[in-house]
Amino acid sequence: MPQLETPHPLLTVAAFLVLIGTLVVVHELGHYLVGRWFGVKAEKFSIGFGPQLFGWTDRRGTLWRVGALPLGGYVQFAGDMNPASQADEAWKALPDAERNQTFQSKTLWQRALIVFAGPAVNFLLAVLIFMGFLLAFGKSVTPPVLDVVVPGSPAAIAGLQPGDRVLTLNGHTIETFDQMAGEVIMIPGEEIVLEIERGGERITKEVAIATAEEIDRFGNKYRIGRIGVGASEVETREVGLLEAPVAAIEQTYNVLRQQMIGLGQIISGRRPLSELGGPLKIAKVSGEAMSLGILTFISLAALISINLGFINLLPIPMLDGGHLMLYAIEAVRRRPATPQVQEWAFRAGFAMLLCFMIMVTFNDLASFGLFASG
Repeated sequence: MPQLETPHPLLTVAAFLVLIGTLVVVHELGHYLVGRWFGVKAEKFSIGFGPQLFGWTDRRGTLWRVGALPLGGYVQFAGDMNPASQADEAWKALPDAERNQTFQSKTLWQRALIVFAGPAVNFLLAVLIFMGFLLAFGKSVTPPVLDVVVPGSPAAIAGLQPGDRVLTLNGHTIETFDQMAGEVIMIPGEEIVLEIERGGERITKEVAIATAEEIDRFGNKYRIGRIGVGASEVETREVGLLEAPVAAIEQTYNVLRQQMIGLGQIISGRRPLSELGGPLKIAKVSGEAMSLGILTFISLAALISINLGFINLLPIPMLDGGHLMLYAIEAVRRRPATPQVQEWAFRAGFAMLLCFMIMVTFNDLASFGLFASG
């Protein structure tokens, strides 16, 4: 495949700002809208951090602002006087009408829904994007039948033959060839158990997945799994309005599951930490996707939106998942954790996120060849 020229830096920056800006707005709107639904006043809605570039205040008293550092955003609800949104003496001193508009005044389940709404709308955005693609281009329904088995490949060594139909992979039912390929790609170097149908008989085969390195048209290298099988024809069918939401939710779940598998492989050491990317890598990929066309860019937006929702649900203080973890503890104990515990939890969460950002930034710079010798 011929290598394309690197996208112009201005295109990369523009694509990155559009991508991150859109996903941050969607995420924070989830918090904002559910908060408004429960009567919580939003004092500030910020896209980006740092000094304000411009902003305006609406009739509800919410300051809508754009910060100088476009790498995130936040909604500041009334009463958010500290990172853990704890009720303190200043909150208790507020007049009743004003206190009832604060985040802390809401019940536990209302606060949990407000927090969960951010990641939820990220998943919803991905579902809507996938629905659009399914309605426009249909759904792949290529049967999981092995039309091609490459001689000497892991599949051939395991005894797979052309005409075999894959029924399950590690116990998971396989319905299409694409589904099987997606599973194999994510676990290079591992062993899988395939249940196949051959001549009406069910047979179990163990296959050691080979590790292959692919280089895309921009020169990016990817480590993927291959077993050496193929389908001779790709089959698609149209998807109706009633089926599209279900199919899109299923597709979103599959992407989320693959991301969880990838993170688990990194934590367990089966994949190197260097595969974790940060804002610089996202910016690079954004520019490349935009240079390939708007549909590729929108598809990338769906994947990043799912990733954003997933990351935010991790039980790390400072993230939405950390808040939800504390709410779960509060539900079990019938009272919230002490202010000291919450404060130290959020300090630890901040330190973890800071270390993570330093690590992924180092990975990004290394992937650009900054630390290459010679």
